[in-house]
Amino acid sequence: MVKIRNIELGEFPLLLAPMEDVSDPPFRAVCKTHGADLMYTEFISSEGLIRDAAKSVQKLDIFEYERPVGIQLFGSDIETMRACGEIATNAGPDLIDINYGCPVKQVACRGAGAALLQDIPKMVLMTKAVIESTHLPVTVKTRLGWDDSTKNIEDVAERLQDIGIEALTVHGRTRVQMYKGDADWRLIAKVRENPRIRIPIFGNGDIDSPEKALEYRNRYGVDGIMIGRASIGNPWVFNEIKHFLKTGEHLAPPTIEDRIAVCRQHLDFGIRWKGTHCGIVEMRRHYANYFKGIENFKPFRMKLVTVPTHEEIIEILEEVREHYAQEEFA
Repeated sequence: MVKIRNIELGEFPLLLAPMEDVSDPPFRAVCKTHGADLMYTEFISSEGLIRDAAKSVQKLDIFEYERPVGIQLFGSDIETMRACGEIATNAGPDLIDINYGCPVKQVACRGAGAALLQDIPKMVLMTKAVIESTHLPVTVKTRLGWDDSTKNIEDVAERLQDIGIEALTVHGRTRVQMYKGDADWRLIAKVRENPRIRIPIFGNGDIDSPEKALEYRNRYGVDGIMIGRASIGNPWVFNEIKHFLKTGEHLAPPTIEDRIAVCRQHLDFGIRWKGTHCGIVEMRRHYANYFKGIENFKPFRMKLVTVPTHEEIIEILEEVREHYAQEEFA
């Protein structure tokens, strides 16, 4: 049983990655329904929280259905991160995660995210400050290093464990790689094999099929896997992996009915969370992903992303159901 303090996650947990503009409560709802064991909020700017910026504050929203869930923070100032640890704790998550892995310029060039991989002493002090700010478990997500010449994850893992983090997720790329090339899990395996390491080590990067999940579990010995991009438009990936790990067999791929049901669940939660207008508008970016690979879907997608009302969206989804049912039996 993999545990983060007293949070039981199962024998080989599958984690939903924190993804900006993706991992919001409606998306987390469908991923939880389809097998995600631990989820995180979108990463939240500590500076935004301190300024009480509406977008940052709204990202603190969590719901009982999604537990266990972690709030992920990023920032460049130690005392600001300490204060935000307190703010995040008051929002009632099960744990707090610190992002030391985001590679995008807007984050790293401000000294946050993956930028801390260039200043490990500061990373340690910042992590310690967050740990001191909360009674909750604190975890970290990071990368192998800044570039090929500074792959320092083995040292980072020991130092962060020694000051009290309770789990570590490692993305198998450097910051310089961004999301290019293949993720290299060999150093993740070295961290896991280190006899000093006693906290769960989760691997992240390029897991996009049940076969790869099984291969990487067996080859690299991680305690669990974090899945990001492969879950976009495909929340079924969690249960597909679990079923394959257990039986060696594939679940049937999602049907049109399955896709429509997820769209409706996602849309309905978005409307309840943000209101009708925002829920409808923000759902528009998801239709292409949920119906990816379906032949001749573009005309339906164009209608879905332009109609303004919930009733019209439901009517179009019913059209989709009828159209592809007729094709199936044609």
